[in-house]
Amino acid sequence: MNRLTRFSIAVSAVAAMMAATVAEARMYRYTDENGQVVISNSIPQEASKRGYDILSKNGRVIETIDPEPTEEEIAAREAEEQRKLEEERQRELDRKLLERFSHPDEAVRAMHRKIRELQGLNQLKKGNISVIDSQLDSEQSRAANLERSGRDIPEATLEKIRRLESQIREIEREINSQNADIKELREEFEKDIERLEEITGEERTEPLDPDKTEQ
Repeated sequence: MNRLTRFSIAVSAVAAMMAATVAEARMYRYTDENGQVVISNSIPQEASKRGYDILSKNGRVIETIDPEPTEEEIAAREAEEQRKLEEERQRELDRKLLERFSHPDEAVRAMHRKIRELQGLNQLKKGNISVIDSQLDSEQSRAANLERSGRDIPEATLEKIRRLESQIREIEREINSQNADIKELREEFEKDIERLEEITGEERTEPLDPDKTEQ
């Protein structure tokens, strides 16, 4: 065994002895179940949950271990973290809202434009229904005349009547769906307008309903 190897072994042995000495020298100070302060070279598991101090051989505090949090403290901590997340989320939403509108009235006017666009599409759809209704009346009159004369109604005529009726129902469903979209759009805009009033400190002067003049 060469000199370097013997030196390494010696150093390792000294380090191990020092670590063992430090470990043996450590003491624990904790409070027992009766509220009494105890200093010992070991600590019961239940006492460790209440928190404790690690002491050196001369009684100096080396480290303080905090008590385990209670269920109430854990719940409060989680609630606080959730609150901070919600605040951050709201700040981001506010930032994006202010990028779109600098004043509540801008949002009101944007809402009016969007609603008019959707209502205009509905008017076109209602016009389509009127055209199809006229075609349907014509086909139904032709079928009624054939029936009164005792003649059979051609299958092509019956199929056309069914197709026209189906088209009317489909357009009516589209109109109802778009009316629901208009209602949802208005509700979302009204929330944005109310929030803009809060974060800008400015009140809207435009009426929410463009067809009404607010007093």
